Amino acid sequence: MEDKLLYKDLTYKIRGILFETHNELGRMLNEKQYADYLEGKFKYDGIVYKREEFVLGNTSMERKRRCRTDFIIENRIIVELKAVSLLTKDDYFQCQRYLATAGLELALLVNFRTKYLTIKRILNHELYNQKLANHSHPQSHP
Repeated sequence: MEDKLLYKDLTYKIRGILFETHNELGRMLNEKQYADYLEGKFKYDGIVYKREEFVLGNTSMERKRRCRTDFIIENRIIVELKAVSLLTKDDYFQCQRYLATAGLELALLVNFRTKYLTIKRILNHELYNQKLANHSHPQSHP
């Protein structure tokens, strides 16, 4: 059976860094403090990233929206940091908006405030389903 977990090795590496960060810093800092610390860890581990990157869509409405991600890792994964008592649907929708605007497939929504680190994998379902459809119906070339 084919493993369909998106960016398995990279997400495993990122998750390890996130857990280390939570273990080392605890749960009472703010998002910027976690981001600063993570940036140092990403640099140390040689992970290519962009921090606080604005993503702009193709339509004028999307260009007016201010979509600023915490991190984009290797131009493949958005990492969105939170330090809140509870993640909400708005946090989920924020990640979905970032994914759609950036044209990326995967986001990790991370909450450092909880006793145990919370990491949610969020897929850009439209892009993911398009990719699956293209693989199941390959185009024939004459």
